[in-house]
Amino acid sequence: MLIAGPDTRVVELRVHGVQGTTPQTLVDAVAAVDVAGDGLGRIVRPADRLRRPAPGPVLQTEGRPIPRVVEGYLWGGMTSGGVAKATWALLFPFSVANVAHWMLPPVPERNLPAHLLGIGLRSLLRVFALLLTALLVAQISVVSMDLLAAQCLRPGTPCLTSVPDDVRTFPWFRAFLGLLPIILVIAVMRRVSHVDWRIERREIAEAEEKKEQQPTSGLPGAHVATDPDTPALRSLHVVAALAVTSLISLGGPLKQLTAGGDMGVTLTVTWVVALVFTCVPVLGVLLLDDPTGGAPHRGGRWLRAALGKKPRRVLLVLSVLLVVATLALQEQLPVRVPGADVTVQVVALLMAFVLALFAILLVPAALLARGSWKAMPRELRPWAGGWFAAPVLAIGGLLGGGFGAGVALPVRKALGSELYLPVGYDYITLLWGVAGALGLLSTLAVASFTGAVRWRAFHKGKVWAREASLLHSGRMRDLRTATRAWWWARWERNHGHHLILIIASVLVVGAVVATVLRVRNVSPATWISPFSALGVGVLGLLAVSLLRAVYLAARQPESGRRLGIIADIAQFWPREAHPIVPPCYALKVVPELVERVRDHLRDPGTRVVLCGHSQGSLLVAVAAARLLEELPPYERERIGLVTAGSQLQWAYPRAFPAVVPHSSLARLAGGLDGRWRALCRGTDPLGGAVTTWRRQVFDGMLLGVGYRQDGSVGALAPALRGPTGALVLGGDHWLPDPQRGPFPGRRWRSGVSAHSDYTSDPEWDRAVAIAAGLMQVDTPEAAPSPFARKPEMRSRDAFGNS
Repeated sequence: MLIAGPDTRVVELRVHGVQGTTPQTLVDAVAAVDVAGDGLGRIVRPADRLRRPAPGPVLQTEGRPIPRVVEGYLWGGMTSGGVAKATWALLFPFSVANVAHWMLPPVPERNLPAHLLGIGLRSLLRVFALLLTALLVAQISVVSMDLLAAQCLRPGTPCLTSVPDDVRTFPWFRAFLGLLPIILVIAVMRRVSHVDWRIERREIAEAEEKKEQQPTSGLPGAHVATDPDTPALRSLHVVAALAVTSLISLGGPLKQLTAGGDMGVTLTVTWVVALVFTCVPVLGVLLLDDPTGGAPHRGGRWLRAALGKKPRRVLLVLSVLLVVATLALQEQLPVRVPGADVTVQVVALLMAFVLALFAILLVPAALLARGSWKAMPRELRPWAGGWFAAPVLAIGGLLGGGFGAGVALPVRKALGSELYLPVGYDYITLLWGVAGALGLLSTLAVASFTGAVRWRAFHKGKVWAREASLLHSGRMRDLRTATRAWWWARWERNHGHHLILIIASVLVVGAVVATVLRVRNVSPATWISPFSALGVGVLGLLAVSLLRAVYLAARQPESGRRLGIIADIAQFWPREAHPIVPPCYALKVVPELVERVRDHLRDPGTRVVLCGHSQGSLLVAVAAARLLEELPPYERERIGLVTAGSQLQWAYPRAFPAVVPHSSLARLAGGLDGRWRALCRGTDPLGGAVTTWRRQVFDGMLLGVGYRQDGSVGALAPALRGPTGALVLGGDHWLPDPQRGPFPGRRWRSGVSAHSDYTSDPEWDRAVAIAAGLMQVDTPEAAPSPFARKPEMRSRDAFGNS
């Protein structure tokens, strides 16, 4: 531990979690001002009455008070705020497919079968993502070309009577009106895929580019980097969308429109060209190499050359000309557009085939990767044995189909009941009706089982949350409140991924039933009509809820932050499987955090502690890993890490075992040499322990296994009680919730805090001091404060009975 000198000071750099926050809340001040940043990534400090940056409260250590500067990094503006960012929620199915890529199991070194399976799985993911884009285009075509242009605006129909027949019979009017919304959506998708968060300081951007070219380390987030194949993937998706648009207008992928003479030849040639332009992107994404696997110089080198900047432009121009030629051939639309229905069904079947193949190949890939986690305890192993990417991908695909159908049904009802949707939509409503019924039954079963288990736990003598009895010793009222909150929080952490599996299973069962009936061309029986009606309601509710959430997010900032939960989680991951997703904020936040720490470390008396809450804990962990790679040893000793309400043990390593593996966290803990402190609450359903596991209470002591200060993993010394009542086991600080106190000079928060307001706990300052290397963990417990609440002396059980 470095000895503090007279010029020693601590910079506490805080990073918030999902939903964003205000500058004042982040730095615990009544006012805050910006001191650095570019508006999107803001660095703020507390402010005085003249709105000047003010120093933070001094940090009490073993020897003397140490000056402290509190800073906060705000990144919420990258995921919420404004109409444009609100509409990103409509790309949620695309984002889910992209996140599934990062959930793949790790590829063991020098294992050829595992390496080949990894390449195949990544290729199938990119093909599935391309089909998801084609499905969106096909479903928009059903609404714009079939319902609106072909049926509603047909001359002589009572739909939209304000449009006169002279306008309806005008050449190319209806074809242009039907193609226009599709082209606009494709243009918006292309625009979204070009949006990226730029790092304003050139030296930071150049350093980040050099970092991405270096071989990856074993620290957390080492693979989180920009994919050089993203521009090529973007162009392939746009070309595929334009080609599918032309193919739908010309009759679909299975049968073209017919005509006599030269017009028939022209239609045939255009249809063949559209079919070729549809197949080329599929072949491209299937063969395009994925550099995150570690070998960008291999298989995809020639394909990258073929998909360079100029060839991509030529391909896009030819695709646009193909759409223009298709419009020229559609002087008058037919009564129905059969290509829309056929395309939706063909794309859906191809997606089902790719998903099934992906799920099958994922099984041996997970088994081959099992050697990296089979020695771990069960609570640290990946979810579903490393197979979790398959159900997540299934949810993304089925949500994509559900959103499109959910929009088409209200549009048809608004335009008029005499309009007809394609036959395939009857089976889509059946799919969601069966899924909705199974979902209700599953909800009732889960609720009943949970209630029974909870009743047995509290009324049949089973003891839960033994740690809480240590934290609230002598405070029976707090113990009763905490015990119930511990039970629910533990249940949510242990079974949250099971709910995702149940949702995926319910949707897949509904999809299988609908697919079998459609393939066999079996018309839904009369007794199935209630399921179809339920499906119509579920799809309508799905579409209306999403559109309403987007509207409120654009009009009301608070709603925008609530909607930002989806974006905050999905947008952490760079574009890999699907390029038409919102930009990755981690590629901007992490380099700027690293550079800010380096700026502070130029003062030899400064020690920097990175503090992250919830999702922010992942950002600061990746930033700390980058600093350990880049800094010399004498500067590494001046950085520390504090995480609060973190998912770095129970969620990230289990959902993303290749990106945030358990071994990388152990290596990070060893590199920080005991300066990684994790604040935990057993009442927190979203955050939990980070550096310890297999905890148990024996003879009044809290024991466990975890990371040691020397970088090894093993049994830890019994937990020590801090002066504020927290139990410190290894690097984890278990906080009493409700808090002890109130304490003099400290902000007080009553009741159960759960996932919020960790900085209000008096243990926060102590954790920062330990992370800064200014205090030892085994500091003798201070005398109790005379202003703290006195413990209840009467004996009570966990339910408050005397």
